[in-house]
Formats: sequence, C-alpha cells, structure tokens
Amino acid sequence: MEPLRIGVLGAARISVNAIVAAAQLTGARLVAVAARDRGRAETFAAEHGVERVHDAYADVLADPEVEAIYNPLANGLHGPWNLAALAAGKHVLTEKPSASDATEAREVRDAAARTGLVFMEAFHYLYHPVAGRLLDVVGSGEIGELRHVEVHMEIPPPPDGDLRWSLPLAGGGLMDVGCYGLHLHRALGRFAGGAPRVTGAEGRERAGHPGVDEWVRAELAFPGGATGVVHSSMAAEELRMTARIVGTAGEVRAANFVLPHRDDRVWVTTGGSEREERPGMRPSYAYQLEAFTAAVREGAPVPTDADDAVATAELIDDCYRAAGFDLRPRTAAVA
Repeated sequence: MEPLRIGVLGAARISVNAIVAAAQLTGARLVAVAARDRGRAETFAAEHGVERVHDAYADVLADPEVEAIYNPLANGLHGPWNLAALAAGKHVLTEKPSASDATEAREVRDAAARTGLVFMEAFHYLYHPVAGRLLDVVGSGEIGELRHVEVHMEIPPPPDGDLRWSLPLAGGGLMDVGCYGLHLHRALGRFAGGAPRVTGAEGRERAGHPGVDEWVRAELAFPGGATGVVHSSMAAEELRMTARIVGTAGEVRAANFVLPHRDDRVWVTTGGSEREERPGMRPSYAYQLEAFTAAVREGAPVPTDADDAVATAELIDDCYRAAGFDLRPRTAAVA
C-alpha cells in the first residue's frame, strides 16, 4: 500500500512511541507537525524525521499532502481538533479519550459519519496479540463462563504541573489510564451478555487540583451476571497495567496488556495447571497504525471507531458520576 501521509498536532511525549516509532516500523510518512511553540516543533521534526514544520495546528490541517491527522493533544483538545480535522477532510487517529465527555464524543461521531472519513480512537492495546489472546481464551470457553474481571491501571504521579492534572483540559486518572480498564471490560461484553454498567465507584481528588481524580475504583456488572472492577490511579508507587479474567473453569491473566512491548506474558490457568504464553513484544502502536492504514487504504473495519468511542465516553461519565465527580469540562474553542 502507498505509505500513509500523516500530520501530527503537537509534540507530545506519547508521540515518540505512538506515531514516530510506529511510522518507522510500518513505513508511514510523517509529513508535517506543528506545536504551540514552533521551536519545539522544529526540534521534534529534526529528531524524528518529520518532513516539514507548520506555524499552527490549522496549517497542518490545511496541508494538501496530509491525508490523516494524529491528535495527541491534551484531553480537552481532542474533541475540538478531531472535529476540525474531520471538517478539513482528514482521517483521524486520536489519542483516547476522543472527547471530554460523551456529549462531545457524539458530536465527533456524527461528524465522522457525515464525512465518511476514517476515525480511530487510539486504544492501541486492542490491536496487539496479547489482547487477542485474552479475548480468544475467553471466547473459546477454555476458562468456562466469564464471572469476574479485574484490571489495575496505575502509574506513578506525573509532575504537579502536568496537563493531566488540569481540570480545564479534562485531566484526571480515569481519563488518562483508567479508560483502558473500562475499554477492556467493554471488549469482554460480547462474552458476558452485553455491555457492562457501573454499579458503584469511589475516588480521591488530587490535592491542589479541585475536581481532578487522583484515583478511582469502579465496580461494574455485566447483563450475564459477571462482575468487574477497575483500579485507576495516577498516584501509585509503580506502574501496573494488569488484567485478570476469571471464569467458572479457570482464569487468564496478562502482565501488561496495555504496554506489551514491555512485558507480553499471558498466563492461562485451568484444571489446576498453568501455562505461560508469550504472544510477542512488537509494539501495539505498530499494529494500531497498520490497522488505521488498512482502514484508510482498503476500507478495513475499525474496532475502536467513533461509535466505540461514544460508548467508552459514556462509561467514563458514569464512573465520574458514581464517584462523586463532575464530568470533565469541554474546551470552548480551538486555539
């Protein structure tokens, strides 16, 4: 296939792994980048082989050679710039969550539907063989009927001035890391009678950042009777991104289902014995970019499309309400 021609909004840290390294592995072209500070964009372009630098995000959208946008901006800027990119006729690969709340996510979904452009929310883990094995083991019936899911999404605290602690920019632990745990629960719904719902939640506010969740523990229930829990934290002592899926005849666990390039171990326990599988440590971001490219070039289906993004946003909103937090505010305008 012809290499995908990508424009990058901003010079966020996540871009190095999520799009730069992925482009190198898949052959995509990084055509243009812009950042709030042109100097940062120039440094980013020089270090990572981006072909040219623009003065503003809008200039990247207007670049005729750019056919797809990667949006790694702060959470509160996902929705506005996703809408702007779609209006400019660009396919969109956006960091999660796709918007500040479910209402905005629906607006993005509707815009994607009107344009017919490819829209993908970057739940990259789902495209990796580790996630594939979790779903395959459950779907095969090897561990019996699904009964319980437990996910830990925990990282050490970012610096106090980090944008992830900004309420105006839709920050918080649930938005940054907890959403992965919620998304995995949703992906497992097909084996549990349907989508999960939030049955309870608790959380703690970050000191000095009113309204921003430092941690949230959410409890969920599936229509078929299975239960789930998501532990979300940006105040942990160490990184932990584990998944444990329990059935009536056994269980399957992943050491790090979100960053399998760090640890791809999967354990399946049945009949009193356990086996370890190693599905591979190729980065999930590379699989994701290949799927995005196939969607643009060949019309391949996108599991994490705009409809999927709405359903995840609704679950995030329900968690915030249950834990006593206000929903994340929307950013009023693109700047």
